[in-house]
Amino acid sequence: MSFEWGSSGWIEADGKRLEISTWGPPPGTAPTIVMLHEGLGCVALWRTFPEILANATGWGVCAYSRAGYGHSDRAALPRKITYMTHEAAIVLPQVLSAIGFQRGVLLGHSDGATIAAEYLGEQEDMRVRGLILMAPHFFTEPEGLAEIDRALTTYETTDMRARMGRYHADPDHTFHGWRDAWLTPAFADWNVSDCIDYFRVPVLAIQGRQDQFGSLAQIEEVAARSYAPVELEVIEDCRHAPHLEQADIVRDLISDYLARLTRIEEAAGVPV
Repeated sequence: MSFEWGSSGWIEADGKRLEISTWGPPPGTAPTIVMLHEGLGCVALWRTFPEILANATGWGVCAYSRAGYGHSDRAALPRKITYMTHEAAIVLPQVLSAIGFQRGVLLGHSDGATIAAEYLGEQEDMRVRGLILMAPHFFTEPEGLAEIDRALTTYETTDMRARMGRYHADPDHTFHGWRDAWLTPAFADWNVSDCIDYFRVPVLAIQGRQDQFGSLAQIEEVAARSYAPVELEVIEDCRHAPHLEQADIVRDLISDYLARLTRIEEAAGVPV
């Protein structure tokens, strides 16, 4: 199974066929931004943001849909509470291999940010030179779990299911795979913040001031625990999707971060 850079196609990871889209220059000619989507996301739900990033930075951009999302193969349900750890330890390394990743950064949103963080907390991968976390989850909070619980009413009483059906092959599978995992009783004690202790690359952590799924304690945990440099950015008038709600601000924050990262690496004699 193969794909051509600069278009959409398919890769295989962990025995699943995953949809993938890429923009900008391929690995080997420029660094790559690998994007990991949120708990109800997929490639298409990044909207135009990957192309915006490719144009603004000159870097290549890759986004893929995890199993159970978009038009990728279905996931095994119910998910275990360790499903994000599994994505970080088993699936993401295979994705990076499939795309020929050589150097660049991981950019994760929500669940995707947790997966990216766990990957760098567990794997020694010198190709990954930076980490961008948008609205990450490192531990559960009662308010966030309550918001996930309320999502069922929205799903059943509004057009949410129909809207999800435009982007996901099986919206019921996607929705319940996400919601049911988070509301498993054991998830109340879930905490993976120890992965932050092992970060060794500069981190940009972004969160909306009005994020309904997590408090600022999530990104503050990054600043408190990371030995690597951390830049925290709290965006006003913004909830859980900064890249969609305040796209221009987030584009500029990421572009500036990557420019600084490039200068740091070049000064050290290791160009990004």
